[in-house]
Amino acid sequence: MWFPALSALWLAATAWGAVNRDEDGNIRTISLRTHTLKQPYLDSEMQSRWYDFGGDTIIRTDSYIRLTSDRPSQNGWLFSRVPMTATNWEITVEFKIHGSNQLYGDGFAMWLTKERGQSGPVFGHADNFEGLGVFIDTYKNNRPGVVFPYVMAMVGDGKTSYNKDNDGKDTEFAGCPARGIRNANVPTKLKLTYFQDKSLKLELQYQSEDEWKLCFETNEPPAIPAVTYLGFSAETGELSDNHDIISIDAKNLYVTGGSANKPTPGKGKGSVKSSQPKESGGSSWTWFFFKFIMFGLVVGGSYVGFTAYRANKKKSHRF
Repeated sequence: MWFPALSALWLAATAWGAVNRDEDGNIRTISLRTHTLKQPYLDSEMQSRWYDFGGDTIIRTDSYIRLTSDRPSQNGWLFSRVPMTATNWEITVEFKIHGSNQLYGDGFAMWLTKERGQSGPVFGHADNFEGLGVFIDTYKNNRPGVVFPYVMAMVGDGKTSYNKDNDGKDTEFAGCPARGIRNANVPTKLKLTYFQDKSLKLELQYQSEDEWKLCFETNEPPAIPAVTYLGFSAETGELSDNHDIISIDAKNLYVTGGSANKPTPGKGKGSVKSSQPKESGGSSWTWFFFKFIMFGLVVGGSYVGFTAYRANKKKSHRF
């Protein structure tokens, strides 16, 4: 007779599990369905509800979204249909750069920009963009002393061009070498975490599975436009490679209270950890409302179960 109460408790536990917490118990995550993309990628009408694609992009629903094939002079793109309006977010992308050539290029990019779905010369995307670009550059043009493949971030103001001749050295916000990210033996991933006005962090996985390498972290993040589109692009020139997107996992982040004692990061390429961002008012009310609903479910379920139990007990006394 306690089934209603147990059901309520089970429901509360399930709902709680849908909201993830970090090791400090302060950061909660909610999946951004509008910017998450996984197999089979397309619906029954061979379209994606949340993403558009173009150029030389091909989609194999059981395996990958291939932005470029291992052929010369290709470019392809994949962009969200709706803008990214979350204040704080985390985007994890599994990708694969691979080919059989001794010489290869050029690379692929992840975008958070005002523009969307515009082909161009910057890893398959238009130049003079406004927003944030993260480039995985596999071909070295002219950057002495830098190991390639190289991962770098650039903040575009809508006017400044990316300089291919020196691999974006003049406009680099932060970056790191990533030798071994091409033809890796483990799933290759990048994870970009952003707290508005607080921190920006890029982590990479390519050496060992579930082992993240910090590329850069800063507590002076760039001013990303309030309304941006999430996208990916790639290009090949005389040299080529396969550039595949396997999955995109986007999450909204918010802080529920308290502050962890974490070190403060340095700017740009510094690898120092960031301090815990402070919670916003909206996040606090959201979490309070969630706990209130869960409490009501548990209390209500317990009351119904107890009432049914007493009623059954009275009936048994009549016999």
